[in-house]
Order: sequence, then structure tokens, then C-alpha cells
Amino acid sequence: MRQDKLLIPTLREAPGDAEANSHKLLVRGGYIRQLAAGVYTYLPLGWRVLKKASDIVREEMNRAGAQELLMPAMQPAELWQESGRYHVYGPELIRLKDRHDREFALGPTHEEVITTLVRNDVTSYRKLPMNLYQIQTKYRDERRPRFGLLRGREFLMKDAYSFDTDWESLDKVYREMYAAYERIFTRCGLDFRAVEADSGSIGGEGETHEFMALAEIGEDTIVSCTACDYAANLEKAEAGFAEAPPRNVDQLAGIEKIYTPGTSSISQLVESLGIPADQFVKTMIYIADGKPVAVLIRGDHEVNELKLMALLEAEEVRLAENEEAVAAGVVVGFAGPVGLDLPVVADRDAANLAAWIVGANERDYHLKQVVPGRDFKLEKIGDLRNAAEGDVCPHCGQPLQFHRGIEVGHVFKLGTKYSEALGATYLDQAGKTQTMIMGCYGIGISRILSAVTEQRSDGSSMVWPVGIAPFHVHLIQISAKDEAQRKLAEELYAQLQAAGIEVLLDDRDERAGVKFKDADLMGIPLRITVGKQAAEGLVEFKNRAEDVSEVYSAEKVLAEAVSFVKG
Repeated sequence: MRQDKLLIPTLREAPGDAEANSHKLLVRGGYIRQLAAGVYTYLPLGWRVLKKASDIVREEMNRAGAQELLMPAMQPAELWQESGRYHVYGPELIRLKDRHDREFALGPTHEEVITTLVRNDVTSYRKLPMNLYQIQTKYRDERRPRFGLLRGREFLMKDAYSFDTDWESLDKVYREMYAAYERIFTRCGLDFRAVEADSGSIGGEGETHEFMALAEIGEDTIVSCTACDYAANLEKAEAGFAEAPPRNVDQLAGIEKIYTPGTSSISQLVESLGIPADQFVKTMIYIADGKPVAVLIRGDHEVNELKLMALLEAEEVRLAENEEAVAAGVVVGFAGPVGLDLPVVADRDAANLAAWIVGANERDYHLKQVVPGRDFKLEKIGDLRNAAEGDVCPHCGQPLQFHRGIEVGHVFKLGTKYSEALGATYLDQAGKTQTMIMGCYGIGISRILSAVTEQRSDGSSMVWPVGIAPFHVHLIQISAKDEAQRKLAEELYAQLQAAGIEVLLDDRDERAGVKFKDADLMGIPLRITVGKQAAEGLVEFKNRAEDVSEVYSAEKVLAEAVSFVKG
């Protein structure tokens, strides 16, 4: 393709609202343009990359035995009401009404639609297992769209749904999808990790993994072991735990009240009393399904709300507002469990301490030597905290490490969450009605563009992996007026195309500096420059990923390009 007529509006400066490197470079390189917050147009270069990523996804899904279809983006609200998610999903669900006042939603995901389809058209075990997928635009009304394609309100996604007769069959499909995802992200050139995860708003009854592209801009924290293959996102991550030996409560000293003026935070207490943070226990008031509960956690730890929700078997938990905490009998800043007329739960690391320092529920006072069970009642103990630096692996006891990551894929074992709610059943071999067992498998295809750019950029330029690059070779003719350069560039252009190499020929009448700057922004992996040595049949060949340049004859450069692209 010739660059002279191609729509590639490169920019010398990034837009002011762009924070992430990927956002800056995809805009500056002429790949995307913003239409509204979180809504983007893919320009010709961006569309070529998006299509190549989609093709890789499609090839690997088909290889794994999945069947492609296409479902409507506009979904009747009654389907979401039937599944119970219409009011649970929250404000991210874009809702609308047609001219007849019927309610619809723009699909952020398609569990309800696919389950209804299969319910109506698959009735026998003979048709199962079945795995159906689509590649389609999804819609979510993000509160704060940011980082370009990483958190948008409209995005391209591959979503697949499997239907099985039993959990063993689901496990087989799950492993096939897991392996397919590893191949997809490897072919897309990503540095990624698969981590244990929480199912979130999708829900489900079994195993779930996220596929994370490692990047500092990532909004997710990945916790992994330095020695074994354990890895999980922060919401799901556990830390090694050793229970303290039993203690004789009768031998422990009684409660001591201490004056702690103006010390309403752990950091202030540490400075004032000279006692490390891990010897204090914070009392935090949460609202669980509308009712207050006191959550006790060590001073150096943070509450994990998903773990808390699981322990309390609650649908929703949130930190109480100050007024709600006061109404529950708490003195904000000096909260403590002693004398508190609320259900009290504790993290296991806090419960492991022999005696606690806690708030006295009286302004400017704390209590020492507080013992759970003796001085107040503990209703439940569990793992309620986020893993932290310095923790060890729950499997092998070696140190944990922390990374930032971008979620590019997620696989779920849904079980019967949607098939029960929507009545997706089949007749087994004995003619009895059984509920289908489901799985769900998503990939954020448009996110792959940003994730790759984050990993393969230095802030001012980037290099695409060959598998999804918009073109394999950027052929640059330095002077549009030099006949020897023009002739050699045209010959190479024809020869490369004939060899199956995708070439972008920069035949513009521009200064060399402009051409090279644009090439850096566009990130095509191979650059062939036809310049002053064209009359001798020599050109410069540059592998941009390795930043290595060589001068080759036209014959050799053709062979090198074919070898690089086709392996």
C-alpha cells in the first residue's frame, strides 16, 4: 500500500487528556481518534491491527472446536430481569427504550442472550457439549473512561459460552479454552500471566482465571510466587498463614486504658507510642446488605471486600459513611470492638495476636491487652485481607512478588447460574430433564492493541510484533525526485508483495526527518530505506525491535525480509 494516499494523520504532540503511553502513541501514530469519552474510531492502521488480532482469536477458537455466530447488541431488558442481573449489574449497563416504551440494554456481555438461544434450540444431550462464540462490539457506561482503549465505553470483545452435561465435560472445555488463550496471547506478542481471579459481576460456581498482560499502567495488581507457579490477582490472592499456638487467656493481663490524644490513625499511633503497626487492630465499620458489621484487621493490613463478602455471605458490602458508623455506636477515629453492639468479624492474622491494642470507642483513648473471646465476642474469623509485600506463598512458603497488569482475557466456570435462571435444560439418555452446565470465556480484543503498545514502547516510539503489525515492512524512499531511488523502491515493493510480505511504501514528497519520525510512531517492525546508495543497488535494512541496521543488496534484503516475516 502506498502511504501518499493512506489516512495516517500522525501528530507531533499527544492530546492533553492522554495519560497512558499506549493512548498517546496510538493517537500520535494515526491508529485511533476519539469521538466521545471512551468511544474511538479505528483509522486504517488501527483497523488492520484490530483485524489481525481478531483473526488470531478466530483461528484459535475454531482450532479448539468452538463455533462462531453473531448475536444482537441490543438486548431486551426482560432477559436481564429473568436472570436477576438487571438491577444488580449497576450503572455500567446502558439502558434505553424504543418508541413503544419497551426497555432494552446495550450488551456489555451476552450470557442471557446465548442461554436463551440454546434453551430454545438445544433439547437433547446428543447436541452437547457445545461451545459458541462471537466477536462483537460491547458497551459499558464506565464512570471514568481512561487510558484510551484500556477502559472505554465501547470496545471489541470475543465472548464464548460453553454448554455441557456435567462438570467433568466443562473442565475439559475450560482447559481447552485456557490453552487456546495461551496460544492467542503468545501469537499477539504479549508478555502475560494467567492468574486465579474472582468472577465479579459475571458470577459462577467454580474456577476462574484472568489473563494479565504485564504493564505498569495496569489497573490490576498481580500477586505471584517467586518459586512456584502460584499467581492470583490481588482480589483473590492468599498469603501463607501459620496459626499461633494456643494461649492461656487466664494468664494474660487485663485491659489497660491509655490516653492517646489526636491519634486517630495507625501512623499517628505508631509515632506516638513507638509500637509497630502490626501490633494494632483496626476496627472498621462496613455495611453488609444494609446492616452494619464491625471488621477487625491488623494495623498494617487492608480489608479485601470480596473476601469479606464471601465470609458474610453477603450480596454487597461497602465501607460505612461516618454518619452510619456513629449511628452504629462508634466514635470515628477511635473505634474498637469492646462494648460494641454489632456483629464482629476478624481477619485471621488479627485473631492470631495474643492481645490487641484497639480503639476505646471514646475520643482520645485506646485500649491495651484486649483479648478476643474474653473481652468481646467474635462471630467469625477468616482470611479478610489483601496480600501484602513481605508475605509468603500459601503453597510453598517462598516470597510473593507484585506486578501491575492489564486484564486481556478471563475464563469462568459458570455452572448453572444462568441455565437455572433461564431454564436451559436438556433430556439425558434416560429421558430425564437436566440443567446445562455452562462456562464463559472473554477476550478484550481492542485492549490487546493498548497492552502490546504499553509493553513495546519507550514513550516516543513503539514496535509491533509481526503477528499483528499493520504492515510487515515500511519501505521508505528518501527522495521522491531521485529516479534511481524511485526505480529500486518500486522493484522492491513489487518483489516483497509477490513474496507475500505486507508493505507500506512511503512515496511521499516529504523531508527524510518527517518520514523517519512518522515511521517511529507507526511502529512497523522492519524498515527498508532506499537512499543515496540506490544507484549501487544497496539499501538499509533495520530490525526495529533489535535496533540493528545493516546495508544489504536488494536481493539479500528481500531474502532477509521473507525470513523475518515467515520464520
